[in-house]
Amino acid sequence: MPANVTFILGGAASGKSAFAEQICTNTGKDRFYWATAQIFDSEMREKVSRHLMQRGSGWTTVEEPETASRVLDALTAKQICLMDCATMWLTNHLLAGNDLNLAQENLLAAIGRCRADLVVVSNETGLGIVPENKLARRFREAQGRLNIALATRADTVVQVTAGLPLLLKGAL
Repeated sequence: MPANVTFILGGAASGKSAFAEQICTNTGKDRFYWATAQIFDSEMREKVSRHLMQRGSGWTTVEEPETASRVLDALTAKQICLMDCATMWLTNHLLAGNDLNLAQENLLAAIGRCRADLVVVSNETGLGIVPENKLARRFREAQGRLNIALATRADTVVQVTAGLPLLLKGAL
């Protein structure tokens, strides 16, 4: 049986990660945190530290910036995994020059094989103005396509704004 997938979507600093963490904690299952961010500067290091403090203990963290199968194929039905976040995962692929369509296909295939419940956090990037440069426009379009694919696959979709959840699909 395919894993239960919950997709949490929202703007930057909207409270989506905290909401996703609470979903995982409430299950009582063994919690895995799939960290997709790469730390290149002190600002990102501070953000990661804040997220670690916010999460607290009881999590096993796996750092994997690109390859979903390395994380998801190893999980069992007794576990829940929080992917935080799909936006950083996509950014890693874009900046590495990877084929974004293939990367997305591989992610969705790994999700389909995953035996653990999965909570995926992603940024909604399509609510602002059209970016001024080609790379940013390419990213925004790719993020929109990825979010649509993840929402389609998910059993539950929640948008978080100002820390408040709005159920878009399924049930909490």
